Amino acid sequence: MPSVPGLRSPYAKVGRLVYFGRMLDKIRLNSAGKLPAEYVANLGDGHPKFLDGRCCHFLRVPFGELVERTLLGGSDDEILDWAFKKGGPRSDEECLIWNGFVTRLGWRDESSMRLQQRVREFGLEGRAIETFFDLFDADEGRTPGGHLS
Repeated sequence: MPSVPGLRSPYAKVGRLVYFGRMLDKIRLNSAGKLPAEYVANLGDGHPKFLDGRCCHFLRVPFGELVERTLLGGSDDEILDWAFKKGGPRSDEECLIWNGFVTRLGWRDESSMRLQQRVREFGLEGRAIETFFDLFDADEGRTPGGHLS
């Protein structure tokens, strides 16, 4: 899939969390009719093991409510503050554990086979892709692991 204008890397942080900003981007792009169909199919918390579902579960906020709040407007930080008020605050350690878990998803875990299948489907064999975050970055034209430089 080519780059999606307005969709940031999953590695980008909002506050203390990775991925959250990407989910907000997907909500906004979908609302504007600019989110590609391949992304719309995975949007929301209907798939609990997909990243939107995992993030909503971590925040203890239903995706539908997050959509409503996001479309009301405000900065990403304001929306994250709302989520922490709605679902309960998270400690620095909990955020560190979330970030560590989600940035490594697909690396030597129960989803490794699915990651390799997706790498093949996307025609990205031979690339340095070790996690789903890497896959998203590579697929969207960013350098996997570029956040580490």
